[in-house]
Order: sequence, then C-alpha cells, then structure tokens
Amino acid sequence: MQSNQRIQFTSSKIEDLMFRTTFNPKTMEGDVIVNLSLIDKQDFDDVLKIFSMAINSGLAVSPLLKILHEGDSISGRKVGEGEVGFATVCSITIDGLLLKAGVMVKPRFGGLVEIRDGEPVRFTNVLTYHSTTIDPLEVLMSQELTSVMSMLKTGSGKILANLREAPMVARDVIDSTLADMVDAGINGILEVGEPNTRILDVPVERDHLGIVVIGGTNPMAIVQEHGIPIRTNAMSTLIDINKLSHINDLV
Repeated sequence: MQSNQRIQFTSSKIEDLMFRTTFNPKTMEGDVIVNLSLIDKQDFDDVLKIFSMAINSGLAVSPLLKILHEGDSISGRKVGEGEVGFATVCSITIDGLLLKAGVMVKPRFGGLVEIRDGEPVRFTNVLTYHSTTIDPLEVLMSQELTSVMSMLKTGSGKILANLREAPMVARDVIDSTLADMVDAGINGILEVGEPNTRILDVPVERDHLGIVVIGGTNPMAIVQEHGIPIRTNAMSTLIDINKLSHINDLV
C-alpha cells in the first residue's frame, strides 16, 4: 500500500517555521520556535541543574523554557507516563526574526564547532539542511560527537552550532536586529563574519556574510554526555513566548 506522506527535507521545515515566527523582541510578544526534549521523570532534578548550568554559561539561544508534565501536550505530542518534557527556544527563531526584519537569511547547515582556549576555531563536521530529513544537530548528537562539558571545564571541546548566510548589503539591519534580540534575551550568536570572507574555515557565497549561531540543543548534548537518556525533537513547533519561564525561576 502506497503512502501519501511526502518526504520533507529539513530546509523546507525551516522555511515554514521561519515564516510562522511572530515574536517581536521590542514588545516581547509573539511566537518563537521551540525544541522538545523528553526525559524520564526520575532524572528531572539532574537535568534541570544541567540545563541551568548550560544556559547560564551562554550555551543556549534563550534562558526561557517551559516544563511539561505527564499528560501535557504540545503540537500534538503528548508527554507520556513517567516522563517530563522541556520546550526550549530553537536557534531557527533567530532566522525568523531576521526574515521579519527584511533580511533574506539562508540557513546552510548544522555542525560541530571546535572551541580552543575559549575561542571558536572551525567547523569540523557538518550536515546541510537540504540533504537530510532529520535536524543535523539531532544526527550529530546521536553519534555522540560532542564534547560540550569538556569545553565548559577546560575551554576546549566541540559544541553544536549552525551556519546561515545573508546578503552583505543587509549588514546594518542584521546588526540592529541582533542587538534587539540580545536586549530581549535571545542570544547565541557565536560569530558574525565579514562580507566575502570565510567564517570558521567555511567559505560563503559571493556578496554574502556568514552568521554562526550556537545550537539550541547544546544543553541536551551535555545531558547525554552525562549518560542520562534524553529524546530530542528539534524544531518541534511554535509557542507563545509568554508561556515560557526563565530558567533561574525554575531551579
């Protein structure tokens, strides 16, 4: 029997979510894109501490998140018996905000960035959004290639990050939009490159510049590095930002 369900590459899903993002960083209203992670209830206290450490270390897009308990649902996904869910802000939210500001941003890939002595050096492993139906950072996490905890302890390791390109003529709009995001608590910009210049050892398209954003799934990677089972569905859905709480109010 033939299925009518068509394959959706990650790039198409990203475009859909970008257009549906309505968050306004100046009014602090609207919808942001979230990742959904599920853990066993017994691991809740440990995971919450890890999330707090990761987020307060700057390894997340936003300090805002929502905790979901047994029976709660989000975008049709229900938290099962004995489980706890975390809805955390996804880095694609930043693309949505840039798009709203009139910047034709193009997400290119997700990958691992080598950090050496606290400074980002280069991308080491990448997966393009056009070549996979699964979020690249989910894939890289599943391969246990990260060393985020090592980076926090020693200043050197590999973290999850994304690369997007934008037209260089939009540089002023990009800078002002990113400043508005920071004021609203949307962080995670690892590096903004110069026009027509490689960024973290990756070439960019002519007349474009690269923007590297820390992956919103880095806290989940640390949980995994601690040997705690966690199931993450990146770019899960959109949620009203006012339904999220600051991590420091939850710990």
